[in-house]
Amino acid sequence: MSGFKEFLLKSNALALAIGVIIGGAVGKVVSSLVNDILMPPLGLLLGKVDFSNLFVTLGPESYATLEEAKKAGAPTLNYGLFINTIVDFVIVAFCIYMITKIAMRPAPAPPGPAMKSCPQCTEQIPAAAKKCRYCQSPV
Repeated sequence: MSGFKEFLLKSNALALAIGVIIGGAVGKVVSSLVNDILMPPLGLLLGKVDFSNLFVTLGPESYATLEEAKKAGAPTLNYGLFINTIVDFVIVAFCIYMITKIAMRPAPAPPGPAMKSCPQCTEQIPAAAKKCRYCQSPV
């Protein structure tokens, strides 16, 4: 039991578990953003289309809404829900990209010593140098 406890607390398992939990919560927020905020205006711009209600019945019957088709037990191809899922995925992927880009930004390099040019060979040498390391002339 102590080995298992050590594995959970000292390995990346705890960080992975936290990441999965936070990812699930962020996924719900992004899904709500897509379904409740972004898709209604987008549907309005495209002619009052409700993407979540776009479907094809895979039988001879015809239904006005997806809900009616589901209540009747009819097999349906729900391409509107698929469009919502694709938009949801693209937004989540973009958010992850932006977070990763910000988190992985390299720190600025510390400034090096002040440099000057050697008057004899024009190579760059430290400003405090008394002798050029390339041509050995005094500076």
